[in-house]
This record gives sequence, C-alpha cells and structure tokens, in this order.
Amino acid sequence: MSSALNVVALVGSPTPSANSRTLLLVRHLLEALRQRVNIGIELVELAPIARSLGQSLQRSEAEPQVERALATIESADLLVAAVPVYRGSYPGLFKHLVDFIGLDALVDTPVLLAATGGSERHALVIDHQLRPLFSFLQAHTLPIGVYATPADFDEERISSVALQARIQLAAERAVGHLSPTALHAPLRRIA
Repeated sequence: MSSALNVVALVGSPTPSANSRTLLLVRHLLEALRQRVNIGIELVELAPIARSLGQSLQRSEAEPQVERALATIESADLLVAAVPVYRGSYPGLFKHLVDFIGLDALVDTPVLLAATGGSERHALVIDHQLRPLFSFLQAHTLPIGVYATPADFDEERISSVALQARIQLAAERAVGHLSPTALHAPLRRIA
C-alpha cells in the first residue's frame, strides 16, 4: 500500500465559528478527496492563531503556534486553501499568514482554491485574488476552484446539487495532479 499524501487544509477565516460555511466547504472537499486517494489530513485554521499572528511583523517574531501552522502548510503535498470573502477579497490576516510562508516552500505544490461569500458577485475572488497570491509563491494552482454562497447551504449541510457536483469535479481533477514522483522533485534554481 502506498503511503498517504499529506493534504493540508488552510481555513482562512479569522473569526471562530462552529457553523462556518468555509470550514463546512473544506470538510466536503476533503471527503471528496479521501474517496479518491489515500490521504492524511492536517487542518490549519486561522482563527485560533489570528491574534498572535497579527502581533508579528516578521516570521522570526511569530509565536510557536503560528510557526507550527506555517510548517504544516509548507509540508503539504496538496494544499486546500479556503477563505471567506470580506469586502471583495480574502481577509487581511490570511494574507499576513501567507506572507510568512517561505518563498520556495510551495513551489509546484498543487493548491485547490475555495471561497465562500455572501453572493455570486464575489465568485471571481478565486481567480482575481487567490490564484495570483499562490502563483507568486510558484505553487501550482489547480484550474477548478470552488465557490459557495449562503444559498448553497442548509444549516450544516450543502444543499446545492450544483455545488456538490463542483466539489466532486474539483476533487477528481485535483487527484490527477498528485503524482508521488513529481511531488518531491528537487528544486532547480537559476543564478
């Protein structure tokens, strides 16, 4: 049996919520991935580390819990990055956390992007905000992102058939980018 791939799910909501739609979306994405490939899952939530993260101006000042979160993110074979949309973009503390990720840490790492927002008008946050952010880190952002609105949920379950289908498609396509031999290729540098 092959070893499990390390899937890290980064939930970028700065406020804790037991009924977070972003966290619920992530759980459905992880389950869809688990149905297709042998994975180990590590969940990194922004909310528990938000205050200590906000007090750090650089990574060297980060408290141990923030450093552990960063090391977990940097160890991903596949990163699932999901954020709630605030004022047309991802939360500022989410960006602050991503700013501390090592510049070479996510090179060629597949990243499945997801977001939740109050309406369909924020759906392009994946392509206009998240994709460039992770492209700067030279991560391999997967072509299928997943976006959800409150209308897609019925309390603690996803009620939208279209969203359920999108989750399945995203997981199916993500698995195609998970090649154990390609995951750990040495990084080639220029100059």
